Amino acid sequence: THWKHGGIVGVRGYGAGVIGRYSDIPDTEAPDVHTLRVAQPAGWFYNTKYLRRLCDIWEKHGSGLTNFHGSTGDIILMEARTNELQPCFDELIEAGYDLGGSGGDMRTPSCCAGPALCEWSCIDTLDLYHELSMEFQDEIHRPRYPYKFKIKISGCPNDCVAAIARSDLAVVGTWRGPFNVYPNLIQDYEKTGTDLKDVCRKCPTAAISY
Repeated sequence: THWKHGGIVGVRGYGAGVIGRYSDIPDTEAPDVHTLRVAQPAGWFYNTKYLRRLCDIWEKHGSGLTNFHGSTGDIILMEARTNELQPCFDELIEAGYDLGGSGGDMRTPSCCAGPALCEWSCIDTLDLYHELSMEFQDEIHRPRYPYKFKIKISGCPNDCVAAIARSDLAVVGTWRGPFNVYPNLIQDYEKTGTDLKDVCRKCPTAAISY
């Protein structure tokens, strides 16, 4: 098969979100099996109702095969025939879903769960994800760049979404201001037999001492 991000097949009003795929052997049983990208919610938070409705729509219009998630974070719906693309898109929009980015455009941003689940998060990744998604709706849906552009947001330097390695614009939260030190807790740890000097020795940057 050969494939292309946008331009050869799509849905009305959008230039992105559908990856066209055609067979080089036109007389095969399935000469066209396209892929749709559905934009993911911030932090990939789903409930069963959301997923069940999505799968029902996809089984009606496509193969039922999914990929959670693509490298950008979108939900990937694999293998839809050309005549099912627009009906599937219409039903997805009606149910409250939207297509993500593909091709030479701003790809759907992605972020870690941030303060919703993680004590290490230094920034509100979910809020920033929402703001960026709303600001760049036109750039996500209508390709205008010579190449793709990805934004990924990690709440701390653990970088759980691999923002540094897998995006063009990486946002990584870091601690601002002096570290909090709790002497009473340190003494409590010492009473339990914890070797605090050993803990300090294991700090790779020698940032702490005891």
